[in-house]
Amino acid sequence: MKRNNQTLNTSEKLRTEKPSKLLWNLSIPAMVGLFVIALFNVVDIFFISYAEGVDAVAGLTVAFPVMMIVMTLSSAVGIGAASIISRRLGEKRDEDANMVFGTFIFLILIISFISLILGIFLLEDILLLFGATENIMDYAYDYMLPILLGFLFIGFSMATNSLLRSEGNAMFAMKATIIPAIINLILDPVFIFDFGLGLGVLGAGIATVVSQGIVSVFIFLYYYKGKSSLSFQLRNVRFRVSVAKEITTIGFPAFVQSASNSLIMVAINAMLIQHGGDMYLAAFGIVQRLIGFAVMPMIGVMQGMLPIVGYNYGAKQFQKMRETIWLSFKLVAINSIIVVILVFLFPEKGMRIFTDDPTFIEIGSYAMKVMFACFFVVGVQIIAGGIYQALGKPKPALILSLSRQVIFLIPLVIILPSFFGVTGVFLAFPISDFLSFLLSSYLLYRDRDTILVRGKKEDDIHLPDSIKEVT
Repeated sequence: MKRNNQTLNTSEKLRTEKPSKLLWNLSIPAMVGLFVIALFNVVDIFFISYAEGVDAVAGLTVAFPVMMIVMTLSSAVGIGAASIISRRLGEKRDEDANMVFGTFIFLILIISFISLILGIFLLEDILLLFGATENIMDYAYDYMLPILLGFLFIGFSMATNSLLRSEGNAMFAMKATIIPAIINLILDPVFIFDFGLGLGVLGAGIATVVSQGIVSVFIFLYYYKGKSSLSFQLRNVRFRVSVAKEITTIGFPAFVQSASNSLIMVAINAMLIQHGGDMYLAAFGIVQRLIGFAVMPMIGVMQGMLPIVGYNYGAKQFQKMRETIWLSFKLVAINSIIVVILVFLFPEKGMRIFTDDPTFIEIGSYAMKVMFACFFVVGVQIIAGGIYQALGKPKPALILSLSRQVIFLIPLVIILPSFFGVTGVFLAFPISDFLSFLLSSYLLYRDRDTILVRGKKEDDIHLPDSIKEVT
C-alpha cells in the first residue's frame, strides 16, 4: 500500500506541479549520475597524462572503445532483464522475476568468461584492429588486460544498475554509480605514480577493477540479504533459452547504438593516425572526454523531460507538455551557447588540465575549437530525440540518435581527411552536428501540431496515431 501511495504521489506531481519545478527536480539527479560517469571516464586519462605522457593518453584513447563494447554488452543485458523484471514484478509474478534475475546473472558470467579469453589470447590483435601503433600498444595493452580479466565486477555493477532502477530503487542505483568513481579517484594516484605502487597505466586498469569490485560486493549483499524485491538463489542461476532470447531482444537495440559509437572510434582513430599521428590521437581523446562533460547537462534535461512529456501527453494535458518541451529547448540552448563561448575564449585552459606540453596544448586547443564550432545546435537533436522517445515513437527517436554518430559522422570522417588532412577529421564533427540539427528541425516541423503548437486534433481520442513515424 505504501508503494502504491508513493506511485500516486509521483503521478500527481507530474500532473499538477509547474513544468519548471518538475524539470528541475527530475533533471538534477540525472545530471549527477551523468557527471559521475563522465568523471569516471576522465580520471584515468588525467592521471596517466601526467604520469606517462602523450603516448599513454593515445593508448587509452585506442583502448577505450574496446572497453566500451564489452561494457555495452553487459549493459544491454541489464536493460533487457530490467524491462522483463519490472513487468513481472508489476504482474505479481515474483518467482518468474527471480528466474529472469538468475538467467541475467548467468549471461553476465558468460560475458565475463568471454572477456577473460579475449584478454588472455586475443587482446593484442584486437588493439591492432582498433588502431594501436607500435608506440602506444604497450600502454593500451597494460590498461585493457586487468579490465578484461576482472570484467566480472565491471559487468555486474554496470548491468545491475538498470535492475536497481527497474524495482524503483533509484537512490541505491545512484550510490552504486558514485561509490566506484570516488574509490577510483582515490586509488588511481596510489596505483599509478611512483610515490605509491608505481604501476603506471597498468595501475589505472587495476584501480578500475578494484573500485568496481568493491561496489559489486555491496550490490551482491543488497540482493543476498533480501533488501531487494528480487532474491538471489543459486538454483535460479542457469541458462533459460526463452528468457535469454527475450533479454537479448530487448537489449539489442541499446547494444547496437552504443557499440556503433565504439566502431566509429575505430574509423576516427585510423584517420587520425594516418593523417596526424599519435599526438593528434591523444589530443582527440582528451577533447572527446571534454565533450562528454559539455553534453552532460543537456542529456540530464532530456532525461528529466521524458516522464513529464510522456505523462502529460497520455493525460492529454498538451499545453503543459508543450511548456515543458519549450523550456527544455531554452535550457539546452543556454547551456550549449555558454559552452561554445568558454571553448573559444579559453581552449588552452581545458587542455592544461591534462598536460603541460606546449605542442600538445596547441593541437588540442585547435581541435577543440573546430569540433565545438556548431555545438550550439546539439541540444536540439538531443531534446528532439527525447520527445519522440517520450511519445512512444521509436523510429524517429532511433534515427535521430544515430544521425550524428552513424549516418553523418562516419562518411564525413572517411571523406574529409582526403581534402583537409587531419583537420578534416575534426571538421566532421561540426558538420555532422549541423546536419543532425537540420534533420531534427525537419521532423519537429513536420510533426509540430500538438508537440510544438496547438494541434487541430487535440481533442481526438486517437491523437497518438497522428504523430507520424519515419518511413
